[in-house]
Amino acid sequence: MSLVVVQTETANVGSVVNMLRRLGGDPVVSGDPSTIASAGKLLLPGVGAFDAGMASLQGSGLVEAVRLRVREGVPILGICLGMQLLFDSSDEGTATGLGLIPGVVRRLPVDSPVGPVRIPHMGWSRLEHCRPHGLTEGIGEEARYYFVHSYAAIPEHDGDIIGISTHGTRFVSAVARENVLGVQFHPEKSHRYGKALLGNFLRGS
Repeated sequence: MSLVVVQTETANVGSVVNMLRRLGGDPVVSGDPSTIASAGKLLLPGVGAFDAGMASLQGSGLVEAVRLRVREGVPILGICLGMQLLFDSSDEGTATGLGLIPGVVRRLPVDSPVGPVRIPHMGWSRLEHCRPHGLTEGIGEEARYYFVHSYAAIPEHDGDIIGISTHGTRFVSAVARENVLGVQFHPEKSHRYGKALLGNFLRGS
């Protein structure tokens, strides 16, 4: 079964697909529910607003297709907005998320312990590992990843958090709940560290 990159109107999948191919993967890009239904792994990229992301999935009939395949045990990795869509809801809009990880998405605070910070958070930040996980295996905490976002997830259960980053205030930047994985940064734009992380996802079960 193939790795399917979920095609939505809120994602530019080209750079993700190119990185996966450099890693030896053979991804299929599709917004067809029947293709999702036969996927061996799913990757959900996304940029932009939460409601627009969910509307795109709803309009293509993908919400239930993705939920069903994930509940059957197929791994999914959400990237940036794709990670946020894994949760129940967002301050950014009124849409209901995929609900694959309990929790909500909140706007990053401008005020922080080190003073005001610029939102959106754009640039490179480290990932502090909260617990060992196959997604980050072999990647040290010196690794830096590229972020572009104004919102971040707050999981209901701390055990779902595998990585924390800091932009003035600490925020959740990587999550894992059984076969549901998410990263707030863009691994496809994060050079060798992002390549290593996507390689772990490709090789993982």
